[in-house]
Amino acid sequence: MSTPSASPLAIRIRSISKVFGDVIALDGVDLDVPAGQVHGLVGPNGAGKTTLLGLLLGLTAPTSGEGEVLGHPLGQTRAVPAGVAGFLDGPGLYPTLTARQNLTSSLTLGGAAPDAAAVEQILETVGLAEVADDRVRGFSLGMRQRLGLAAAVLSEPRLLVLDEPANGLDPAGKRQVHDVLTRLAARGTTVILSSHRMDDIEALCSEVTILTAGRIGFTGSLAKLAAENDALDYRLVTPDPDGARRIAGTANGIHLREPSGMTPDAATEQPARPLVLGAANPAALDDLVSRLIHDGIAVRELTPVMSPLEAAFLKLTDH
Repeated sequence: MSTPSASPLAIRIRSISKVFGDVIALDGVDLDVPAGQVHGLVGPNGAGKTTLLGLLLGLTAPTSGEGEVLGHPLGQTRAVPAGVAGFLDGPGLYPTLTARQNLTSSLTLGGAAPDAAAVEQILETVGLAEVADDRVRGFSLGMRQRLGLAAAVLSEPRLLVLDEPANGLDPAGKRQVHDVLTRLAARGTTVILSSHRMDDIEALCSEVTILTAGRIGFTGSLAKLAAENDALDYRLVTPDPDGARRIAGTANGIHLREPSGMTPDAATEQPARPLVLGAANPAALDDLVSRLIHDGIAVRELTPVMSPLEAAFLKLTDH
């Protein structure tokens, strides 16, 4: 019986380095990204994220190493590879043109015939239909970001490279952008998403790469990242914090992060302050929950104080 083949790779990079004078921006980077995946790229300022994105977009060539983007050799030409779209440091837009005119121009410049129906549809999708005839110079940062995404999506890319696409977005705009990227990935488009917003990365990405000082500190699934971070702090909310504190104080692998006596006076009728617990491993946390339930203590909330991605980011970047 034949075994199913692995997903084809949209990006394959081996030992890529990029040097600018005395600055090593990327230092021996290896990276595989399967087609149809939303892949997160995070790291502190100066970690090499923008350089890596620039390589994928054909804006620069590697100093050494090799790679392929959608099957094409990396960095052989200083042009955006066929099937690739996106933006760095904000989308490039014509401020004196309207939103509709910007999208029509992007089609024309890309060699495609004007498609009024496609332009109207994408304007509606990103929530800009009502301002389609307004000049872009009056747009907010969030509106520009959505229009830039619309222009990139309009070319129907197989690989979409985005640098901080959620900048300036309100909650409604953020949801629209998330919906667009989720649908693209479902249709087989690969998305590389660089962001400092850990919540966006965790909501959208199936895998993540953490860059630090030009090197990869971690790459893999969020589940793998969570499993490797076995010493997270957790926030416990319960109607009986005193009982929970008593049990947690005797549980193996559990450490109270707060001093006792934090529960407010009952006369104030205010909820008790949540407990903050350190768990040595997931098994210790499971045992604690079992003991709480056995003693009739309800658990209303048990969540990490800091997400596994944020914890790994801070650990790997020594912050």
